[in-house]
Amino acid sequence: MRLFIIRLLLISIAVITGAYASEEAEGEKASVSSEYFEIKPALITNYGGPGPIHFLKVEISLRLDKDAEASSLVMHHMPHIRHELVMLFSRQSEDNLATMQGKEQLRQDALSAVQKVLETEEHKKLVGDLLFTNFVIQH
Repeated sequence: MRLFIIRLLLISIAVITGAYASEEAEGEKASVSSEYFEIKPALITNYGGPGPIHFLKVEISLRLDKDAEASSLVMHHMPHIRHELVMLFSRQSEDNLATMQGKEQLRQDALSAVQKVLETEEHKKLVGDLLFTNFVIQH
């Protein structure tokens, strides 16, 4: 009888612990506030003024705000987003891209350009941040 009660207690503890872990996992899933969207293929453009040709290759990930349709809306407007980014990158000078401050300013400008496109088209703020995941300059 004593063995039966101990087993019953162990089973009860296991069930309660399992239910608590399940609720905790669901809570963690619900607390995810963003997802990442990779812009593919990488953006490649020439930049700088007259003289030797300089190339820039940038791989970008967008941090999308929690919205069920954010990914599909960004994908829908991707041609416009890519256009704005290519135009922004091609206007850069060699001096702008030579420093970390210049690269950070370019990242901020790129984020603003993407947000402007989506806010104009969808009237929503869908992108929380823009990350350069690869940044290659050829002089």
